[in-house]
Amino acid sequence: MQPILVSSCLLGLKTRYDGTDNYCQTVIDYIEKNQLIPIPVCPEQLAGLSTPRPKCWFSRGDGVAVLTGHGELVDEENCNVTEVFLSGAQECLKIAELTHCKLAILQQRSPSCGTQKIYLNGELIEGVGVTTALLNKSGLKVFSNDNLPTKNP
Repeated sequence: MQPILVSSCLLGLKTRYDGTDNYCQTVIDYIEKNQLIPIPVCPEQLAGLSTPRPKCWFSRGDGVAVLTGHGELVDEENCNVTEVFLSGAQECLKIAELTHCKLAILQQRSPSCGTQKIYLNGELIEGVGVTTALLNKSGLKVFSNDNLPTKNP
């Protein structure tokens, strides 16, 4: 059985910024159908942020821009949280390496986990979260709960 990183909120763990989850039966069914071992991760919690926590978004760029030093994230109190999000991404990468994960299913639109869309100053745009950018850069295949692969992994 192959391990796969999964945003813990998609598995029903109450790890979202507002203390709720994003339980997704489609993700559960995909994991079971393909006999994968889910490795739950929440980059924000791994970085030490509390749950609940202030809502965060990009104020400049996206996850790729953050990795190159050109992006920035802020929380709703206008505090710069870029380094915290980088730390969470690095912790997720460590977990992927420790568990030999080559795949991930992450929560769409999240500043950490977004795989196709993220929020930039309140507007939904094309882009990726910080964790997705780092995992992609490291060679993992990252999918979202909205865009699962059609073939077996």
